[in-house]
Amino acid sequence: MTLDEVGALSSRVLDEVERAIVGKREALELVLLGILGDGHVLLEDFPGLAKTLIARSFAQATTLEFSRIQFTPDLMPSDVTGSSIYNQRTSDFEFRPGPVFTNLLLADEINRAPPKTQAALLEAMEEGRVTIEGDTLDLPRPFVVCATQNPIEFEGTYQLPEAQLDRFLLKLLLGYPDPAAETEILRRYQAGFRPRELDRALGGVEPIVSAAEALAMQEEAAAVVVHDDVLGYVAEVSAWLRASPDVLVGPSPRGAIALVLAAKVMAAARDADFVTPDDLQSLAPAVLRHRIVLSADAELGGRSPDAVIAAALAAVPVPR
Repeated sequence: MTLDEVGALSSRVLDEVERAIVGKREALELVLLGILGDGHVLLEDFPGLAKTLIARSFAQATTLEFSRIQFTPDLMPSDVTGSSIYNQRTSDFEFRPGPVFTNLLLADEINRAPPKTQAALLEAMEEGRVTIEGDTLDLPRPFVVCATQNPIEFEGTYQLPEAQLDRFLLKLLLGYPDPAAETEILRRYQAGFRPRELDRALGGVEPIVSAAEALAMQEEAAAVVVHDDVLGYVAEVSAWLRASPDVLVGPSPRGAIALVLAAKVMAAARDADFVTPDDLQSLAPAVLRHRIVLSADAELGGRSPDAVIAAALAAVPVPR
């Protein structure tokens, strides 16, 4: 597969997903970037903003095997990974895989499960495999977790551990649609679309790429060149954030790697074989906002992670 094909297929997938999702092109581009970057995506925003529909639409357009887990306080790790069940017919235990054995996993309201259950995803998200009763099993490829959480409802929720947040390539804030987009949503609703009828809504989303083609697109994106000066720029931005008085904990090297990886996929999606500082700057908020912890003074002063990241980008000289 060539970079031209990656760019063309990426555009076709986005156009197809937009048949179900209205007015979210920039967010959809980032979700596709997460899939092609072999990473995971955390969607955080208020209820009713199509977080679940986005995940299902991408699974439909990319023909990836799809599973959904509704996270609840009583969810057990075995409900995620699977468990061994005694089969009376064979007088032996047989393993029944859980929903994590899929290509695209929707972890709905992930912050509603206790830490023990959330930790069941750590190995899967980082290494693409799970260990169950001493046996290590590989997950299908590609394997992408698309998780959602509600930022305003805290009753019955558990804050995601920093170690798990760091496994997400991107954290996206969807935001409300503008009036024109919301008018189109209302028009579609009046024409017969119902949010509960997801299968009907997705009936118009045609498959564009196969799982094998998605893997080929991942490999082509990974081959994009990043100049040493650009790598140094990423390191300088990370160092600035770690030294900032507004930041209690800065991004780890994994965060810098994630920023470079995301920029390589963005370059491939626009048919380019190299990364520019503009790619890094446009992606930095989505890649780094969940990887920094603000100091108490910064939070009391009303500073946000995105504002601190913007200050870092403004302060660090851009390579020419």
